[in-house]
Amino acid sequence: MWFPYLDYADTLAGKTAEQFRESMHQRFQQAADMGINTVYLHLRAFGDAYYCSQLFPPAAAVGDFDPLPILLEEAHRLHLSVHGWINPLRLQNDAGMGALSDRYQIGQWYRDSQKNGTYLCKVGDYWWLNPAYPEVRQLIADGVAEIVQQYEVDGIHLDDYFYPTTETAFDAAAFADAKADNLNQFRLSQVNEMIQQIYSTVKAKSPKLLLSISPQGTMDGNYTKQYADVRRWGSEAGYCDVLIPQVYFGFENEAAPFSETVTEWVQTVTYDSVSLVIGIGTHKYGKVDQWAGSGSMEWTTQWDLPVRQATQVLETDGTDGLAVYDYATTFLPESNAERMAQQVEQLGALLRGMPADPL
Repeated sequence: MWFPYLDYADTLAGKTAEQFRESMHQRFQQAADMGINTVYLHLRAFGDAYYCSQLFPPAAAVGDFDPLPILLEEAHRLHLSVHGWINPLRLQNDAGMGALSDRYQIGQWYRDSQKNGTYLCKVGDYWWLNPAYPEVRQLIADGVAEIVQQYEVDGIHLDDYFYPTTETAFDAAAFADAKADNLNQFRLSQVNEMIQQIYSTVKAKSPKLLLSISPQGTMDGNYTKQYADVRRWGSEAGYCDVLIPQVYFGFENEAAPFSETVTEWVQTVTYDSVSLVIGIGTHKYGKVDQWAGSGSMEWTTQWDLPVRQATQVLETDGTDGLAVYDYATTFLPESNAERMAQQVEQLGALLRGMPADPL
């Protein structure tokens, strides 16, 4: 189960260590009671750390104590495996970047006229690291090393935020310097190099540590928008241990129907040492899915969708489990709380009947 930073920042900001511990124990207990065996904890969302870091500034919600040891202690107490979830490329907005101290590499690059616009670039309201530079990839790997060396995490987790734009200006200088012929292939290669370096960093700490990646649910989105070479990651060694595609679609989704999308991922992940876990979402429950075409109303009329999807995943050959996005929309829904509680109860009955080994 995913725990985005928003799912625990509210229990952290302005709280004592014991208050934070109590709140997170309750939330982890809910997940464990439902049969969840692995949690993906957001440790760095915008280049800001929910742990003690020498490389990245603390997140705004972090006070005078390190929250990560508490998160790990409470999760492990309930036999939950913990993957530290980072967004390797996304940084802060103008105000956040401008406030960065030069003690941080990204602060130095932001103020360097040669690095600002190359090593890091602004897209929309936020700044992003550019993975086309070895120094950037090294900083990302060093950030991973800092987590796995200092804390007893069970793995590192990446989601689908890789390249933030398809605009050519983002990495025009790096592309020109590389004298490459195809921008799409160039970007795929840069992400691949970054992933390989992260994977090597994780395994250097311990072969038992896992790297899990949660890409977009559709192949087109991965290859033409995020430049995520998921077919390679699922068929070759050295990229990841677990792929968790975000199949956040209804059965009637016109562009990406759930069943067909799951089948496509089963056919994509062919390497024996890469597990396939299907990501399903509760965040659309009771809402209109504006991108689903003729299936846009499905989540507002078919109240058993999460359980039906979970059942299909667990009965499908070639899948190794499912993951649920996210904690808050599952246990603290803003609407349809009674219906969601029934889904949680039924999901628990399904998940508690599965093998307990975490991925």
